[in-house]
Amino acid sequence: MKIDDIARLAGVSKSAVSLAFNNKPGVSEETKQHILKIAEEHEYRPRTMKTSKEFSKNYNVIRFVACKNTDIVTEHYDSLPFFNELIHHITNQVREHGNTLIFSSFDSHSLKEELSALEKDQPSSGILLLGTNLTSEDIYSIQSIHSNIVILDTCFEHVDASFVSINNYLGGYQAGQYLIQLGHKKIGYVQSSTRILNFKKRKEGFMAALEEHNLSIENGLTFDMNPLLVMSQDSFKTAIHELGELPSALFCENDYMAISAIKTFQEMNIRVPEQISVMGFDNIHEAKVISPELTTIHVKKDILARTAVKLLMERLNNNQEHHTQVLVNTEVIERRSCLASQPPLA
Repeated sequence: MKIDDIARLAGVSKSAVSLAFNNKPGVSEETKQHILKIAEEHEYRPRTMKTSKEFSKNYNVIRFVACKNTDIVTEHYDSLPFFNELIHHITNQVREHGNTLIFSSFDSHSLKEELSALEKDQPSSGILLLGTNLTSEDIYSIQSIHSNIVILDTCFEHVDASFVSINNYLGGYQAGQYLIQLGHKKIGYVQSSTRILNFKKRKEGFMAALEEHNLSIENGLTFDMNPLLVMSQDSFKTAIHELGELPSALFCENDYMAISAIKTFQEMNIRVPEQISVMGFDNIHEAKVISPELTTIHVKKDILARTAVKLLMERLNNNQEHHTQVLVNTEVIERRSCLASQPPLA
């Protein structure tokens, strides 16, 4: 390991690492201690360090792995609200267990090869794999790389692996039931133009709720949106313009799309929720900032993180070989973007 590696792991420049090692001014005490802790945890001993303290070995290096593409887990995925919050909770959980978390991201077409090479060069004790946009074939292909892997944010029941995921089916079902209880019958559906397992499960649950009440989505009331844009989308605006009559409510497969829908309606002078109710899924921070505040399905990202880290620690500390699949349940968060359906005027 070189000083460049310490700088990368600590998220600082090489000069900052050098200043910390030489106990010179130029970096804050907090940054210096962070750099020294990273060096100690990776058993890196620079010649300039004057301490003879032996490095502790009572820790595990946990690797968080994201597979990037252009659709869902983008180059800057960690800046997106959902992933940013999830990573924050994972970081805290790993540290609470006294371990070190390092981040790695690879392009989807070379995930297996790059991860395998990195593990040979810099072995980790366990891997937390962000599986949001992965297929079951992707997961099969990397299981041979490491014996301790827990996969987050997806779940394939037919794959013998450890998964911790949102109960997407339940969340979709809860959304459908909520809108129906408000009296909505003519409901529109906004789906992601990129289809991943999470979105498919949400749609299945939503449709199941409608079917229980002998309802369905009418022709022309299913709309496609980019799932990562938080702005008015022209294709959606065009589709709304072409409608003879608005649905009374709209369910969107994630909060990004719900916020985009609200912004589009505002540009069209369509009032939310007076003329149309809008509901999302995920409960990101922006759901509380948009006006009106967004009614949504709450995803318990803190529990996702805590459960995933706990499963991995059990595998590491107890040498567990069996796999576990965990679905974390969701709940409805009521805000101001939904109203009870008003009966038509006589």
